[in-house]
Amino acid sequence: MDKLINIIKSKTNLNENSIKNIINLLNDGSTIAFIARYRKDMTGNATDEMLLKFQEIYEYTQKLLKRKDEILTILKEKNQLNSKIELLLENATKLQTLEDIYEPYKGVKNSRADWAFENNLEPLANIISTVKYTKDEIDKKAKQFLNNNIKTTKDAISGAKDIIALRYAQDIKTKDILRKNLQNYGLLTTKKTKTFDENGQYKNLANISEKVKWIKSHKILAIFRAVNEKQISIKIEVDEEYLIDGIKKFKIPSYGSSSKEYLLEAYIDGFKRLLLPSLKRELLAQLKKKASDDAIELFGKNLKELLLTPPLINQVILGLDPGYKTGCKLAIIDKDGHYIDSDVIYLLTQNQIKSSNKIVLNLIKKYNVTAVAIGNGTASKEAASFISALIKSNNLDIKYAVVSEIGASVYSASKIAMKEYPKLDVTIRGAISIASRLRDPMAELVKIDPKSLGIGQYQHDVNQKDLASKLTNVTFNLVNRVGVDINSASYKLLSYVSGISEKLAQNIVAYRDSIKEFKQKEQLLKVKGVGQKSYEQSVGFIRIKNGKSYLDNSGIHPESYNIAKFIKDNYELDKIDNNILKDIGSKFNCGIESLKDILQELKKPGYDIREELEQISFCEDIKDIDQLKIGDMVNGVVRNITDFGAFIDIGLKNDAMLHISEYSYKRINHLMDVLSINQQLKNLKIIRIDLEKGQIGVSLKYIP
Repeated sequence: MDKLINIIKSKTNLNENSIKNIINLLNDGSTIAFIARYRKDMTGNATDEMLLKFQEIYEYTQKLLKRKDEILTILKEKNQLNSKIELLLENATKLQTLEDIYEPYKGVKNSRADWAFENNLEPLANIISTVKYTKDEIDKKAKQFLNNNIKTTKDAISGAKDIIALRYAQDIKTKDILRKNLQNYGLLTTKKTKTFDENGQYKNLANISEKVKWIKSHKILAIFRAVNEKQISIKIEVDEEYLIDGIKKFKIPSYGSSSKEYLLEAYIDGFKRLLLPSLKRELLAQLKKKASDDAIELFGKNLKELLLTPPLINQVILGLDPGYKTGCKLAIIDKDGHYIDSDVIYLLTQNQIKSSNKIVLNLIKKYNVTAVAIGNGTASKEAASFISALIKSNNLDIKYAVVSEIGASVYSASKIAMKEYPKLDVTIRGAISIASRLRDPMAELVKIDPKSLGIGQYQHDVNQKDLASKLTNVTFNLVNRVGVDINSASYKLLSYVSGISEKLAQNIVAYRDSIKEFKQKEQLLKVKGVGQKSYEQSVGFIRIKNGKSYLDNSGIHPESYNIAKFIKDNYELDKIDNNILKDIGSKFNCGIESLKDILQELKKPGYDIREELEQISFCEDIKDIDQLKIGDMVNGVVRNITDFGAFIDIGLKNDAMLHISEYSYKRINHLMDVLSINQQLKNLKIIRIDLEKGQIGVSLKYIP
């Protein structure tokens, strides 16, 4: 345990007590969200991001220590453990370092060296390595090693050199030096294959020669995809002559007899045949992993921004899923997100438009619709024009917004949708999803596989297990930061609440249906499967808008209700300062940070962190790509951010592209540093129009 804590301490800014507390909490089944929110006094006020990083380090360190023990045990059993190796293992902080140390002892098959060992040529290899003898003297000594398999002294010397080559390739310091050289000076090169498509999507990836340390992650992923599709070949190149000169200078002693030529030949053989190819493969794997990790990190950031899109509260929303021949599907949801009614309208002829006007007006008046959400798919522009004209001609106090419908079709045919709306057609489910995305994006989007939301790049080329883990963690932590209304949440949203599994979430929904609605948090304990642990972990993140107590609609944990009531009954909330908090903390043995959270919840009951973010952008006019020209100024909303640019919704069917080079005259490392999903951008200048492809290029790099 001490080793574990010391290693974690060296990799984090946490003190020893906090580390021990976090480990104990994790081992006790507490979630990251619960620890970050309700155990701040035990963790040194560690955030959920810090705790996720801690968990990553903790799990890696456990693997490291376990592997150390395994290697120590194996070497002891083989009677190959000595104090030098033991010290190397003790000081190793990376799994790769452990494997480098262990490699000479794990019996990896190397046919040439194995043959030499089997024929007892190791003593001859040792003799050559001393460089004490001339080549003639080595030849004489080699005669002692002749046998049925080794007929000549040349064969004996060659076998001995194979052993020396293997030793060179397994030397830890040599590996480390060559690794660093490849990472700093190695070139990644590509070449066309016989099946290369000169006009294909990979035409810019042929004949690349770039330093591996400078090449962008998104380019790496594109290259590997092209390799997988047999369009190009890839390899790492390095200045071998320079490295061989280094071997001569630093590995071959200046003293010694002519036999050191044998030693040099063996080292060069080990370098070219064994070590360099191995490290090149290793580097390619590392480049691919880093590129995958970077893409996953970007995906996670985009998902975070998307899920944090502010909700449109207390609105009755009409969702419109546009279509031509099959019509536009309509669905209405109430202020709590419950489905009310649906219909279909057609917009192909004037008679259809006239009839559709009556249908939509009737729905608006009947249900007091206050907002319209229009999907941005096929016929979106026509649908938006129809709604815009309807609002103006009837002087309606209604706003409309075009929302991304990516993934809506995936949801409408999913098991979740079938559970929620078993009697509705898939097309109506899609319209409900569009309306729900405007009402509460997080509550709706958690029902859809994040990989179907169009918020990343090369998602099929990255490590799928790591991607799923990242996106689950992002969703889990955001859902718990925001809190969940237990009376309107789907079982899928509830399943992301700390301490609640998907099965438990379904039980909660079933119990809610049987009692119509929850009135207080304690009722959660009556749900089948909810025990004290799951209640402890989940209850603080549950919200009940019209509960029996004001505390039911807060993020205050029941374990602190006595503190909250004491504060509310004895103080004016706005006049409480740090000195008063210290007094309260002494009385209840509660830390300042936890008390600050309680005070914040008392000041803003039902507070939603999304309320402070930029609110939803409603449409003001309709654009047609045919009406746009170079130099026009438009406004838009950021829909997706990649390594090379951002996709901006400017009211057209296809999003416009803001290339990273068009953001500013100043160098930008990544657009994620300056933009966020759903951020509103004004005065974008149109710099490129491709009518055939329906593509628009925009820029912020201009002088107003």
